[in-house]
Amino acid sequence: MEQEKEIRWLGSSYHDLLAFPAEMRRRAGFELSKIQAGLDPDDWKPFDSIGPGTREIRLKEADGIFRVMYVTKFVEALYVLHCFQKKTQKLGPLDRKIAETRYRAIGLHHRPHHH
Repeated sequence: MEQEKEIRWLGSSYHDLLAFPAEMRRRAGFELSKIQAGLDPDDWKPFDSIGPGTREIRLKEADGIFRVMYVTKFVEALYVLHCFQKKTQKLGPLDRKIAETRYRAIGLHHRPHHH
């Protein structure tokens, strides 16, 4: 059995998730546990414009559209970049900037080693 990846929450992503409506929080948690187990979430799309390997879990309900952006390409952990409510179909410039900044922060720990 493969070791489940730990989740590392970047920036305020965990607090942002806690601010979701209860049902959305529960669903996001369920999707993340599937990803930890090596499965794909029910509804996701790649978001390589943020950084290679970035994906977005899409959660829809009457209250609106909620998103969880994450990266699984790093061995040591599943990184959650950003949890937010989407007001429109497009990714807002602020949400994009937050996700990109947090993505780069992971990259800093992953500099190639020169021998």
